[in-house]
Amino acid sequence: MAEPLKNQYGADIPRVIAAMISAVHPSFNSAGFVREALHGYDALELMSRGKKIARALRAYLPDDYGRAVAILLDSLDQPHGRDPDLSLASFLFLPHTQFVAEYGLAHFELSMCAQHALTQRFTAEFSIRPFLLHHPEATLAQLRVWTADPSAHVRRLVSEGTRPRLPWAPRLRQFQLDPSPVLALLERLKDDPELYVCRSVANNLNDIGKDHPELLTRTVQTWLQDAPAERAWIVRHALRSAVKRGESAALAVLGFGQNAQVLVEQVQISPARVAMGGTVTLVFGLRNPLSCAQTVLVDLAVHYVKASGQARAKVFKLKTLELAPGQTVSLSKKLSLVQMSTRTHYPGLHKVDVLLNGQARALGMFELVNASDRAGVAASDLVE
Repeated sequence: MAEPLKNQYGADIPRVIAAMISAVHPSFNSAGFVREALHGYDALELMSRGKKIARALRAYLPDDYGRAVAILLDSLDQPHGRDPDLSLASFLFLPHTQFVAEYGLAHFELSMCAQHALTQRFTAEFSIRPFLLHHPEATLAQLRVWTADPSAHVRRLVSEGTRPRLPWAPRLRQFQLDPSPVLALLERLKDDPELYVCRSVANNLNDIGKDHPELLTRTVQTWLQDAPAERAWIVRHALRSAVKRGESAALAVLGFGQNAQVLVEQVQISPARVAMGGTVTLVFGLRNPLSCAQTVLVDLAVHYVKASGQARAKVFKLKTLELAPGQTVSLSKKLSLVQMSTRTHYPGLHKVDVLLNGQARALGMFELVNASDRAGVAASDLVE
């Protein structure tokens, strides 16, 4: 199982922040700040560690919010010695954004200036959300200005910070109910020159589609008119969850609205009985029996057994096939059944379907057993 991310966010973080602040504000009580930040630190998860440090900053920086923020911003470019190759390198500035989110709501202009600077070092997508809740009109107006900012990081903040279902953050219920203010911002970013921003735009549209599927398809149909290749990519990426759910309107937008008239042949699922931690290989053929070519979107749905004993489908993207008349193509997929931080496996029968233009065709099933249950499981499929 992967190492918890919080392990990269250890006791060195408040010490580094203290040194950076002391370099620009010599009267800063570094020892007291570090002691306050580390009290109970080990028991906390990643985001809670950032908030703990932010609260220690509040206790040891000047009471005046404007002075405190100015000191924090002055400290941003001080040497910190953090390895830039660490996956959480930029998270050094997570407490700074949380400080603004928690203590800056009554100081809108100062906080917007701080968010603009901070998001160019660590994303302010989390810290902008309290301002959208408490100052919606003013914050949306500021975000409209930022859609034309020279910094791609700032432009990305506009799309990522307004995502209704942003991971690791509370949902923006007002935009789940009415996403029109968000769509107005995305309209201004749909032809952004940076893939970094375009991916965020697509993710926001994908979020919107989970609550408003018809609105999503209407929006992307409009966007596809005279669309450059980059905008067409945004549309495809925005529709990915709708395609996995088999929504006919989304499939039709992408040209897969018709049922695929292909035959599923030579299915092999091996082994049929596999121990926890092993692998299953799925092989099958698709044959076009028609006298004309067919374009087929092929995905795979594995119905994983959950703790309750019920099954829930996980869809894996395979490929788009151009099948000539009479052509057969063989496809395969290897499934790892190792326990992961993002998926816990449970024993039981797992059904497998192939999705052809969103329509499910049964391939078969395999049985997952505990590693201790060796009966009928080949030795090569056991993980000791």
